[in-house]
Amino acid sequence: MKTNTLFKLSLFCCATLVSAQNLVAQDGAGTSAGSVEKDTLCWTMDECIAYVLEHSNSVKKAQLNLSSSNATLASAVADFFPSVSVQSGAQFSWGRNIDPETNTYNNVTNFGNSYGAYASLTVFDGGRTINAFRQARMNRRANANAVEVEREDKALAVMAAYADVVYYAGAVSLAEDKASDSEAVFTKAQRQEELGMKSLPEVADAKAQMAADAYDLVHTRNVYDLACVKLWNMMNLPRETVVKADTSLINCEIERQLDDVEEIFAHASAFHPRAIKSEMEMKSARMDWRMAQANLMPTISLNAGISTNYYKNLSSDYVAQSFGDQFRNNRGEYLGASLSIPIFSNLDRSSSVRRARNSYRIAVLQHDDDMRQLYADILSAVRDRDGLAEEVISLRDKREAARLAYSLNRRKYEEGMLSLIDLQTSANAYYQARLALLQQQMMYVIKARLVEFYKR
Repeated sequence: MKTNTLFKLSLFCCATLVSAQNLVAQDGAGTSAGSVEKDTLCWTMDECIAYVLEHSNSVKKAQLNLSSSNATLASAVADFFPSVSVQSGAQFSWGRNIDPETNTYNNVTNFGNSYGAYASLTVFDGGRTINAFRQARMNRRANANAVEVEREDKALAVMAAYADVVYYAGAVSLAEDKASDSEAVFTKAQRQEELGMKSLPEVADAKAQMAADAYDLVHTRNVYDLACVKLWNMMNLPRETVVKADTSLINCEIERQLDDVEEIFAHASAFHPRAIKSEMEMKSARMDWRMAQANLMPTISLNAGISTNYYKNLSSDYVAQSFGDQFRNNRGEYLGASLSIPIFSNLDRSSSVRRARNSYRIAVLQHDDDMRQLYADILSAVRDRDGLAEEVISLRDKREAARLAYSLNRRKYEEGMLSLIDLQTSANAYYQARLALLQQQMMYVIKARLVEFYKR
């Protein structure tokens, strides 16, 4: 999996709840703008995932494909049984014809009908039927796994949107703090300028910094709102629902763990949806190869049937036998066997065998690549988690040092011992350290949860 996708997967898994506000319009047809009430719905992680998967159209499509594969499997099972058909026909004929006995023309009107039942059973077809059954059964398993893959993909998409909401919510909080500090610095500088303690250019610089931080706050809030809209769309929520996110996961605990990559990979190779999908594709290609080989083999089938008919000349005074007598007396049965050997189409079928064999070999190579990539993803996730744990600890120290430096420089500035530019530099360093720590904390949470995802 790609790093950004896994980023959003684990982040969402760390979230403890999702808050949603439903805007319910008051009843009344023909009225203009009505008042709305906001109801906050607090969702746990499991409830949110359940809602997404229940209302996801892509998951429903995958489930319909699974239903179709069940029907295909039933059809493959039916191929083991004989095919049975019945038919009935009726015919009127009239006009001139030649009497075979006198060789003269006559006008007759005849009526007749026929009845028949037929059965056919293939007893040997080179393994096409059994391999088609095996492939249909395997495709059903593949489609069942495809449902899980689609559920995972849908969850990843929602988790990605949720990750953006959490990150920008934290960024908004930091921007608010910085804007508040800038406003306080400007207010105090303006007061000190009135008392003759600050010059007018210093006040102008403080005002410019306050305006810049206010713009950053507005911009960050807009980006946060867009992230909320994206999450709302990914979750397929009603139009009246507004999505909020809880940012309590920002302050996470660091846990150092020792995991065996080989053990995790062995578990993921057997249970990870992507690994199962790759294995099913390889097996399906092998079944196609076997079925192509079976097309070169002869086909032996047994046939049986029974038929009877009724006939009456409507233009003659001759009294025909009754329907019951003719139905019994005209009855005939047959039993036969047929052998079909492909000869002139062998060249085309041989080409099909070669193509199917090459497709199988390609699927084997692709399966090897998929397993290698899965191992690389697991190894990357484990090492990233351990590395990020050290980075978060270091960034926490850096943040604390930047906070202390900013606090001291703020006091120096208020006492006239530090310029505004130096104060702004210190403030930027402090808030950048906080933002970097926020990002790395979330990345650590992601990698930690990702490793757990491979282990489950």
